[in-house]
Amino acid sequence: ANRPVYAKGANDVTPIASLTKLMTAIVTLDAGLALDEAIAIDVDDLDFVKGTNSRLRMGAELPRREMLRLALMSSENRAASSLARNYPGGTSAFVVAMNAKAEALGMTRTRFADPTGLSPRNVSTANDLARLVAAAARYPQIREFSTTGSHYVEVQPTGQWLGFNNTNNLVKNAQWDITVSKTGYIREAGKCLVMLATIASKPFVIVLLDSAGKYTRLGDAQRVRHWLETGQPLPMVASKPAAKSRKAKSAGN
Repeated sequence: ANRPVYAKGANDVTPIASLTKLMTAIVTLDAGLALDEAIAIDVDDLDFVKGTNSRLRMGAELPRREMLRLALMSSENRAASSLARNYPGGTSAFVVAMNAKAEALGMTRTRFADPTGLSPRNVSTANDLARLVAAAARYPQIREFSTTGSHYVEVQPTGQWLGFNNTNNLVKNAQWDITVSKTGYIREAGKCLVMLATIASKPFVIVLLDSAGKYTRLGDAQRVRHWLETGQPLPMVASKPAAKSRKAKSAGN
């Protein structure tokens, strides 16, 4: 049975930034849409909320599969937006489906307003996100795409090749065995990270929300793993707990 091993502020409702894209991937895959169908970046996919940049230019075409991969591994906002826009009924129907899926998963304190996470109105809790990670792990494409270290895509109609890297460097770290990963950051949410990882031969869901200062989300993740493996805090954290970091971890089969 799933049980929390350590939790702090696990029911605090907070913006979740690009952790949103795990739900975007679930809704896309649940729809059974053709993964090899080409979809294009449109003006509606540009970020007028935060003004973030993207190397996927207007009119850039990729198969739905590659848009999904880029949304998960490199948190590509335009890719995530194009997935929602090319859903039956468009983006508004997609957001309705996101919220319906959250309800079906028992994520009672979660609300989605957009498919990218750029909106601070996308909110959840660490406990709800642990449910989301567990659900995402049931999809082979999410497991593969979210843990791809780096990837090249050929963008049509130009034929240009573009390289992308995973926003979580731990997926390239041989010391980690990660099944699902997603990072997030907007100012309102702070730096966020969720992972399903095997630690000391057991699967753990790690949810780190609002990691601040030099105690970054990756550093927090390393400290969590050390503690789970040894039962000991890392020496450098023993006297200086990351006071601003809300965490919840749960273990399960």
